[in-house]
Amino acid sequence: MVALTEKTEKRLTIQTAEIAQDTTAIRSLDWERDRFDIEFGLQNGTTYNSFLIRGEQIALVDTSHEKFRKLYFDTLTGLINPTDINYLIVSHTEPDHSGLVKDLLQMAPDITIVASKVAIQFLEDLVHQPFKRKIVKNGDRLDLGNGHEFEFVIAPNLHWPDTIFSFDHNTQTLYTCDAFGMHYCSDIVFDEDLKTIEPDFHYYYECLMGPNARSVLSALKRMGELPGVKMIATGHGPLLYHNVEELTGRYRTWSQNQTKAETSIGVFYVSEYGYSDRLAQAIINGITKTGVGVDVVDLGAAVDLQELRELVGRCTGLVIGMSPAASAASIQGALSTILGSVNEKQAVGIFETGGGDDEPIDPLLSKFRNLGLTTAFPAIRIKQTPTENTYKLCEEAGTDLGQWVTRDRSIKAMKSLGADLDKALGRLSGGLYIITAKKGDVSSAMLASWVNQASFKPLGFSIAVAKDRAIESLMQVGDRFVLNVLEEGNYQPLMRHFLKRFAPGADRFEGVKTQPAENGAPILGDALAYMECEVVSRMDCGDHWAVYSTVYAGRVSKPEALTAVHHRKVGNHY
Repeated sequence: MVALTEKTEKRLTIQTAEIAQDTTAIRSLDWERDRFDIEFGLQNGTTYNSFLIRGEQIALVDTSHEKFRKLYFDTLTGLINPTDINYLIVSHTEPDHSGLVKDLLQMAPDITIVASKVAIQFLEDLVHQPFKRKIVKNGDRLDLGNGHEFEFVIAPNLHWPDTIFSFDHNTQTLYTCDAFGMHYCSDIVFDEDLKTIEPDFHYYYECLMGPNARSVLSALKRMGELPGVKMIATGHGPLLYHNVEELTGRYRTWSQNQTKAETSIGVFYVSEYGYSDRLAQAIINGITKTGVGVDVVDLGAAVDLQELRELVGRCTGLVIGMSPAASAASIQGALSTILGSVNEKQAVGIFETGGGDDEPIDPLLSKFRNLGLTTAFPAIRIKQTPTENTYKLCEEAGTDLGQWVTRDRSIKAMKSLGADLDKALGRLSGGLYIITAKKGDVSSAMLASWVNQASFKPLGFSIAVAKDRAIESLMQVGDRFVLNVLEEGNYQPLMRHFLKRFAPGADRFEGVKTQPAENGAPILGDALAYMECEVVSRMDCGDHWAVYSTVYAGRVSKPEALTAVHHRKVGNHY
């Protein structure tokens, strides 16, 4: 069954499908969503998957995004009276999966919520009403009758700290929420077309799962103890049935490669408080842009101090998130262990996770400095509800830390190319341009020279954007920006300005004459010409994205002037 908001728009739809015995998938198809948070662009929309299992008792696994409220409940009530549902299994509490929990409880207050301890704590703040609950741990079981016995697998940090997997022994279906999913919207329920979904499956892993590679490996180990998984019912995208072994194998290989990274950064924070999860995730996203591995540790959970000591010792950088809960004895013990295990070759960054009542960060930062550690980015102080600019600041801070810990590797790579080849490649010249972009309240810019026209119909060009550039997250498919062309003989001031290293969150346009384009991005007042552009596609080119964009507006301010040209001497670094 498919229900449509508007057939012609095909924007939000609901699809139901019988995927196994007594098991119905309710898939909320978000055809036009183009971004997941500020960081990740989506080329093919996404889905939010929910599942109804009917034994002698009835369970619902996850709900949906709040934007689907009417469509979802119209569909659910067409399948079952919500008051007949005995259990709601909450895989994790991120809003795109739990956005309708409160509504469901208002319809059916006798439902028992089944979730991890951390998820129950989050839900108490989310629903603001008493509810029945069943906290589950690894290996716990729930018997629905008619053979549908569920076994739970604790899978923290995939990709939230409260995540659980649920395994139905009857149908051998594993419900994994974010893990093994992808942002890919299609009315094809399963993964039969592997070639088509491969790019989105890999991109999703890199964005959401790669930063938690050790947690992925732990979850895979626990999955291996189950008596055979025939289907993986994911929270996003098509369900895995035809390629379960192949795609879980890829997760294993990618995660093993991540954990063998030459350099890694440890991110230590308390996941149960304030905005800590998303702040930490933004920092992690920035780190992973630089190709550095990440180890995430929840200091609010039971932490093996010996393992913590070994982890800190092998990290090249550390990120510490402080919260009011940091006064707890167990967390203070973990912090003492971290301080006792660091060395002066490491870099450190500190952020607050909640607000003005957080544990003061200056004394802790002083302790790290006194031990000889380098401060990789200014302390991030959160005094009010974070904005998209706050999360962008965190991302840029993570990138700064990642670039710091890889500086020696980068220098080595610059020297590795053969001298003749290096000089030959350097003879590829290019113009000089400034790319400017704005989305919401977040803006950024970068100096570019790898720009070339790529098509006449439509008018389009390609630009290479390094993966660790701050502007990269504003140049996803569907994003709009301005290409500013610099003038020969009059480019040095703008070039010097945009070449300098900006602190995380700094205003790139301070002191620069600008005016807004129709798409909102800044046009530089001293540019020779400008073009308004839209990103159409991106191709992975190693350490860069090749971004193809179309041009739909533009103007030349000095018709007789020439474009500034950049000549390099070497071809393996800027």
